[in-house]
Amino acid sequence: QVQLVESGGGLVQAGGSLRLSCPASGSIFSIDRMGWYRQAPGNQRELVATIASFGSTNYANSVKGRFTISRDNAKNTVYLQMNSLKPEDTALYYCNALIKTSRWGSTSAYWGQGTQVTVSS
Repeated sequence: QVQLVESGGGLVQAGGSLRLSCPASGSIFSIDRMGWYRQAPGNQRELVATIASFGSTNYANSVKGRFTISRDNAKNTVYLQMNSLKPEDTALYYCNALIKTSRWGSTSAYWGQGTQVTVSS
């Protein structure tokens, strides 16, 4: 069984910063791509940023230059540093990871429960 647990969300004023963390634990053989997604009330879940196992990154246009995704492969953890936060960044932020639980098994997508980020104007 695999678990992803996000932390680091909270309430911050516009222009402020937050750092989200998401360690993966359990029966893990390898982790491929990791990423962050968000969902605001009434909206669909959208991609924020992803990072490949070798470090290649991808960002939504709305967060480029403000957010930075990183990972620590030794700790099976993905991070999201969010700077210059805007009220429109308010959402429930989820981490996602593509994980193999055994050498010969298939890769599956796992999700955390989400951490709330609220940016006040």
